[in-house]
Amino acid sequence: MKHSLSRSILAFSSLGIAVVALGALATAQEKGGDAGDPPPTDQPAAPRRAGGADPSDDAFRYGSPPQLEEGVTEEELWPSATAEGWKQPVLVHWQRSFDDAMRVARERRMPVLVCVNMDGEIASEHFAGVRYRDPGTAAQMSRYSCVIASVYRHTPRDYDEEGNRVPCPRFGTVTCGEHIEAERELYDKYFDGRRISPRHIMLDLEGNESYDVYFSWDTQTVFTAFVEGVADWPQPAPPQERSLEELTKSADVADRERLESAYVTGDVEVRRRILHALATEHVVDQTEVLRAAVFGLDLELSALARQALAQCKTEGALDLMAEALKLPLPQSDREVLLQAVARLAETSKRARALLALHQGLPTSSPLIDTARLELVAREYEANADSRASIHTLEAAADSATADAQDGPAQLALAEALLARANAAPGDPYAELLTRDALAAAFLAERLGVSGPRLDAVVAVAKDALGDPRVASERAIRAVEGGLLLPTGDELPAHALDPATLNRVLRLFADARRRSIHHAYRNGEEWPAEWLSDVNGAYTVLVEAGLDDEAVLVEHYDFLRWIGATPRAREVLTDGLLRFPDSPVLHDRLRARVLWEDGPRGLEREYAERLAQAADQPPTQLRWFAAYASLIAAEQWRQRSEFDEATSAYRRSIERFEQSAADFPDGRDSCDHYAALAEAGLARLALQAQDLGRATDLLLASIARRPASAATQDGLGITPIMTAKMLKARLAESEAPEQAERVQAALDSLDPELLEPPPMERPTTGGPGGGRRRGGR
Repeated sequence: MKHSLSRSILAFSSLGIAVVALGALATAQEKGGDAGDPPPTDQPAAPRRAGGADPSDDAFRYGSPPQLEEGVTEEELWPSATAEGWKQPVLVHWQRSFDDAMRVARERRMPVLVCVNMDGEIASEHFAGVRYRDPGTAAQMSRYSCVIASVYRHTPRDYDEEGNRVPCPRFGTVTCGEHIEAERELYDKYFDGRRISPRHIMLDLEGNESYDVYFSWDTQTVFTAFVEGVADWPQPAPPQERSLEELTKSADVADRERLESAYVTGDVEVRRRILHALATEHVVDQTEVLRAAVFGLDLELSALARQALAQCKTEGALDLMAEALKLPLPQSDREVLLQAVARLAETSKRARALLALHQGLPTSSPLIDTARLELVAREYEANADSRASIHTLEAAADSATADAQDGPAQLALAEALLARANAAPGDPYAELLTRDALAAAFLAERLGVSGPRLDAVVAVAKDALGDPRVASERAIRAVEGGLLLPTGDELPAHALDPATLNRVLRLFADARRRSIHHAYRNGEEWPAEWLSDVNGAYTVLVEAGLDDEAVLVEHYDFLRWIGATPRAREVLTDGLLRFPDSPVLHDRLRARVLWEDGPRGLEREYAERLAQAADQPPTQLRWFAAYASLIAAEQWRQRSEFDEATSAYRRSIERFEQSAADFPDGRDSCDHYAALAEAGLARLALQAQDLGRATDLLLASIARRPASAATQDGLGITPIMTAKMLKARLAESEAPEQAERVQAALDSLDPELLEPPPMERPTTGGPGGGRRRGGR
């Protein structure tokens, strides 16, 4: 685990939802023998270096040795980029999607090259920071239509606050959303269920694999594949000179950039000409141009752009439709966009979710009278003690005992028993009371009682006793049966105590959420009313004060997932006012601010919160501010903004030390993250070739909290990894005394901390058992 609090950098989908979780890197089949030939079956597999897997068949074919050369370290084979190296531009021109890459390949008669990369893996770091910025490598790759695939996000968002495109600092030309989406699509098509990096796959014009090179124990193998893979291909057709109208129909990244520049720098007539071509002769989605127009100040051009947008077909266009629909639009324009979403919903589950959002969220649930329920909940609070009192329970028991065949009396007893159990959850008799309540409810049912009150009691009792399936079914029956709707002047829910009502609402909302998730995952249609039901249930819980921070997080996460961003923001703001020290709510706040405003905005958010609380007694806010600065520093590192990263790391350390002084019981947590921040500073100094400072900072990190030395930071790098790379650099620079200091610090650590992570340790018992270096 990188940090004990959850992190929201990743991956995320282009909606910022759904974060992407990486599986461990899969393994390759055991191979051996000469390069290019698999070993005879009666020969043992070639020896394998600890912590690594064997090269792919195509890697062997193009010359990879079977293992790391004796006496050569990984750091020597795949040196990482320096700070100055990361600042160099990426020279490979990536297409923005796999579809674009295939279109360009067919037009120019050139193969496609799929490049897979991951953060923190040593060879991937080398390719991203060194090779893709090297003119020689770029020249070799120019014979291909290239697409980059990586699940890691390196910027919090793909567009800045003004709607400008934010290229990925690691790969250039593409946004993080584009290389993440490419990885998803290519994983399904070509990765055979295995995430391996670095990996280079050549495809012909039909999308068939020509080679798949990975796990090579050198770099030359990859370059040999680049050259020999196109040896029998003619030179690609040269790029064409195109008119504005022709540019609107081209998928090539160079043409897209020319078109986007022409729109931004052109006058009104040029812009109108471009948009008219997109609206009348749609061939390729040009979402960047449409984004600039949709959010521009010219109302005529904005309306024309929405007409063109309604003809688009890609996931990127769907994202733009979602953002456009958040704006105040003429009803006719809104209908046109919703019709486009409905068209995309025939094949896109994300479009179906967006359509349901705009159909369901603005409407009230037909099953929940929110106004009446809020009033009922407040009445509950005023009468809570009397409802759960022993006198109420005794009265209900007397009535049920007086006539054992009186079904309504048995139901009233069940409700009183459940209210008493809910009033004392830690009471050793609570479970017995719940079982008695369930027994009374079932007796009432056998006596002919039915309806939402009975279903509500059974749902909550079954939930408490560990039967979630029946609990969910009965909660749905209760609400669909009218529990939360008035019958004349009566509301069936009024007979329930607050805890029972709370649990029924949560069970019902959870069931609806799971149904929506299930339908979404399986590409099935689902009624928009389900979304109204979920929102109505959570609204009652929050407004009536029946919730806790877990309910708020559930509601917030669901709203973010479904795309209801404005409503989600309201829920989070209210939640932090009520639960200011909630780690999970601060986790959501960091993720949201980082996504919307970047690392600078994240630190500004917490600096303002600290300023507002300056005259108040110390709280955990300073710890959260320190952690926010740590995350900001890692984001700056990903952007290669090393001065900003250094400043953020220093603020993080300072705030963690202040938090430890305010709350000594939390010092261990503060020292843990401060140690990671010092290791981050050491990494920055190492990249800047300041080996002396790197040594001092790294030793300070290990001394502060040795147990943290094997913990990955947000970039997948541990202090031990930095120590090993630093030691290698010190050896190269002939600084033996400094190298000895680093080695002494490593020797002082618990030997278990120096063990490779489980996924990197060799295994026995079958081919391909080892895991790749840096794999996670």
